[in-house]
Order: sequence, then structure tokens, then C-alpha cells
Amino acid sequence: MRRVAFMLSLFAFVGLAQAAKPADNALAQGARDGNAPAWAIAVVSPTGWTRDCCTYAKAIGVDAVLYQGEWTGKPQRVMVLNVTPRRLSTLGMEVQADRKHFLQADPAAKVTGLTVKHPVMPCEATVYQGSDHVDDVVVFCDPGKDSGIRLSWSMTFDDADPLRRVLLDDFMQVVMASRYQRDVAAAAPAHGG
Repeated sequence: MRRVAFMLSLFAFVGLAQAAKPADNALAQGARDGNAPAWAIAVVSPTGWTRDCCTYAKAIGVDAVLYQGEWTGKPQRVMVLNVTPRRLSTLGMEVQADRKHFLQADPAAKVTGLTVKHPVMPCEATVYQGSDHVDDVVVFCDPGKDSGIRLSWSMTFDDADPLRRVLLDDFMQVVMASRYQRDVAAAAPAHGG
């Protein structure tokens, strides 16, 4: 029953999400890489969330994380931003590749896809309900072919987490407020390097 409530709350939020205020805070940056221009991903973080691009995020191999309280190193309740070079020709293909990878690791997982009505770029969400009673929400967004990148936000929840709804609301607020900015990170190290 908790999983049904989780899915309904996610459907409700995604369906009702409105355009967020323009983001003005760069959270992660990358330098020009081949034909891809320098970039930044900007977002206004929810109150009480710590932004990290360079300590814990770097240690776990991602572009940025948002977390509350002290860093625990556990994946639950951490928003994770990954920015990757465009590898596949469509956003849908990226989402399918992610689903295939997840289901190889947990063939018994339940997978539900959702369309996210982001105000400035196409995004698709997937909810993974793991056989380990841990749920993952992953949202892939495409800032456009000229960007040379795709970005994803993800968050992991215990399926019985009593704060899941509040955390999910904060997560979707971050997703909806995320903005790609071109040519703003010329001094940043090359992505992935």
C-alpha cells in the first residue's frame, strides 16, 4: 500500500508542477569538451539542503549532491546530479538504457515511467520499486543537442520512509528549477577529468 501511495504522490506532483522561478545558482560546472561548450547547471536549493559539488560529490563520482543534516555516505535521502556527454541520439534511448541497467541488477523490480513537464527542457522520470524495499526516482533531462550533454537527477528512498512525500516534493522542486547555462564554466576542469 505504501508503494501505491508513493506512486500516487509522485504522479500528483509531476502533474501539478508549475514553472519554477529561474535558477540563479550554479551547482555544477564543466569546461568545453570537444564540440560541447562549457556548461553550468543552476538550481535554487530547497531550504535546509546542503549543496556539494566538490567534496562528497567528487568522492562518489557525481557532479553534485544535495543532502540534509550530516553527510552519511548512504544513498537514501540524497539528491544526486549527474551530467554526462550525449551518448545516445534521444532522451528516450537514455531512459531505456538506464531501465535496462537497473533491471539487470534487480530483475524483480517494478518500473514506472512518467513524463515531467519541465518548463524549459524535455525530461522523463522513472520510478524503480526495488525488490529490496528501496525505491529510486530518476529524472533524465535534455538541454538540447547543441549542449552536448544530458543531465539526470536521482534520489533513493526506503519504501517505508515516513518523510518520503516531503523529500519527494523537495526533489521535484529541484528538478523543475534546474537550468542549463551555456559557456559559463570556461575555467572549470574538463567534465569527467
